[in-house]
Amino acid sequence: MPPANNMFIVTPLSLDLVIPDSTRVGVEQQNTHFRERAAGRLPWQHSHCSTSDGQHQQQHGGSEQNALTQSGQGRLQHTRTLSSDNLDGLLPSPSMRSLASMIAETPRSDISMMSLEPHPTFVDAWRCLRRAVVRFRGVAVGTIAAMDPSEEALNYNQVFFRDFVPSALAFLMNNEPEIVKNFLKKALLLQSNWEKRIDNFTLGKGAMPASFKVQFDSTRSHDVIMADFGESAIGRVAPVDSGFWWIILLRAYSRSTGDHILAETPEFQRGIKLVLSLCLSEGFDTFPTLLCADGCCMVDRRMGIYGYPIEIQSLFYMALRCARGMLSPEGDGMEMLERIEKRLKALSFHIRSYFWLDFEQLNTVYRYKTEEYSHTAVNKFNVIPESIPNWIFDFMPMKGGYFIGNVSPARMDFRLFCLGNCVAILSSLATPEQEAGIMDLFEERWKDLVGEMPLKIAYPTLESHAWSLTTGCDPKNTRWSYHNGGSWPVLIWLFTAACIKARRRHIASRAIELLEARIAKDQWPEYYDGKLGRYVGKQARKFQTWSIAGYLVAKMMLDDPSHLDIIALDDDVKATAPMSRSASWSF
Repeated sequence: MPPANNMFIVTPLSLDLVIPDSTRVGVEQQNTHFRERAAGRLPWQHSHCSTSDGQHQQQHGGSEQNALTQSGQGRLQHTRTLSSDNLDGLLPSPSMRSLASMIAETPRSDISMMSLEPHPTFVDAWRCLRRAVVRFRGVAVGTIAAMDPSEEALNYNQVFFRDFVPSALAFLMNNEPEIVKNFLKKALLLQSNWEKRIDNFTLGKGAMPASFKVQFDSTRSHDVIMADFGESAIGRVAPVDSGFWWIILLRAYSRSTGDHILAETPEFQRGIKLVLSLCLSEGFDTFPTLLCADGCCMVDRRMGIYGYPIEIQSLFYMALRCARGMLSPEGDGMEMLERIEKRLKALSFHIRSYFWLDFEQLNTVYRYKTEEYSHTAVNKFNVIPESIPNWIFDFMPMKGGYFIGNVSPARMDFRLFCLGNCVAILSSLATPEQEAGIMDLFEERWKDLVGEMPLKIAYPTLESHAWSLTTGCDPKNTRWSYHNGGSWPVLIWLFTAACIKARRRHIASRAIELLEARIAKDQWPEYYDGKLGRYVGKQARKFQTWSIAGYLVAKMMLDDPSHLDIIALDDDVKATAPMSRSASWSF
């Protein structure tokens, strides 16, 4: 049997999935919906961004171009409403808000429009992002993880699924959707057409790779793709989040362009079902949450997130809702839709009830009795109150709250993970009261969670004996560094989107100003170290693509909040009722 890493060579593509221009929705009419207010803008161009900037990418199949699509291409008009994710026609309800009204109430920037007087950091970011584009046989298919010329490439010259998401959103918001469409198609081929083997074990059919790399095959005289499904990853952990991000990005592409035909093709319908089949299969678990190994998501090293990490649960919920709006009921689609509906109901109740922590709930956990038996138990997971860390009592404000990192039998991980909480807001997994509570917490604990460089990936840090036990003495995850309390600029796009959805645009504006003050001068690092995020990370790569793209997406959403519509979801009319007590308790 050949080595595992030789099993992933992509041969010439047999699955075309090309959508004929004749079947596309016409672009002559401008959509009157609020999402199309910016449809007439041309893609952002830079006269000083020459093709020579991209010569170092020759191994990816060609030199760079300034634009990926024809100038002037606007967003396509939406042809239909796919699901209850668009709730504009519903009657007002205390527990429901329309994303349209939310965005309409959000003021546009008072400063000069980016197209007139762009911030120098914004200009530099676009130049860097275009240099990061990867081409497969002359076609743009993604962006590499980093372009640091001072460091060995390792796997930073690959297209990572989670890393490409902010890049894709930046191109969509700039009316350049082709690179996103090409990525979605390549990902689908990697999922469906190749055996995914690690040693002697074969992964499920629905698994998506963590990344892929474009290489030139001199014997065949054309580009080939090498995919990594976890067999080359640190710890050999398969990415749970890749499939979720692919579904979320497919919906974003459809809403941004109006091209729903791509998602409706049999190949894409099958791809969605394969991803969800991995997650919705029946087993021994008594919870609706997904059981995961350490290192299965953005936190891709040993950091004690094994079990039911909030990042995966939030992405799972969001992917389920996105899939519900794109799946056709034909064939076995109706059965899958019914399974999705049941899981959404159970998952939303579980996360909102057991992962949410505010002052009142903390006091309740502090007073828990243990060894309770039967369905009347209050302490359902038998959490020992003495296991509550001391830091949480001073950290928790009277007003505010968040979804804790993990809940499982006899274990509550009280750490705050930024990505999981922001996605919970964007997907409306968080109730309106919980959204407000999360925003209140960020304002109350700004110095701790944002500091001098947004944003903390996790708070607080693991130190001393806890660090040794949890990370295995990982030298990269020392205190206030990397995933152990490091500050990650890429999170700014998720934070900005969450702030706009929660009607706290001013918070995002403040965070973006902090980032703009120095990130370009620091050459776009991957992460920052220190309690306040003051120092460039000790092992951080420079010109990290998702740091660049994350800033661009945040900046464009802040300037034009209608961009939020392609990524955020309205409150789910079919979800369970909010918790009876206040999510952000105060006197």
